[in-house]
Amino acid sequence: MTMAKYLFCFLSIVLFVSCDSSIVKSEYKTTPDGSWDKDNILEFQIAALDSTQQYDIFINLRNDEKYAFSNIFLIAELQYPDGASVKDTLEYEMTLPDGNWLGKGSGSIKESKLWYKENITLPLEGVYNLKISHAMRKSGRVEGIIDLEGITDVGYQIEKHN
Repeated sequence: MTMAKYLFCFLSIVLFVSCDSSIVKSEYKTTPDGSWDKDNILEFQIAALDSTQQYDIFINLRNDEKYAFSNIFLIAELQYPDGASVKDTLEYEMTLPDGNWLGKGSGSIKESKLWYKENITLPLEGVYNLKISHAMRKSGRVEGIIDLEGITDVGYQIEKHN
């Protein structure tokens, strides 16, 4: 075998092993200047998937050291192609009690993969819309935080349920 064939075989194996076949779709949107405005509802369009397959849906967040809270409140709405929707208010822990981040990553950016829907089917043909906004407020305050600093990216990930 020539050197080119060895290299091709090696790269093919690396590519095959490194692919995560359970991930079906994934997308991120960046917040302007690492600050998430409370009125900035991030929308993602999800084209219909295999209606017989069960999926797990995650909300993915990237934050930096400017994020000043140990948790986060989100409002997520999944709109079906027929106009029906399911809206949830969600709370996630972002740090351990000692203040260390729960997310993965090195350096100043941490990525958190947060459970949203488990073992769900998307039975209708058409486009589903996922809307995500934050619902953070300071303790004891009624009004929400206008600009939530430290959230740099918001996204979702759909995986095949195992």
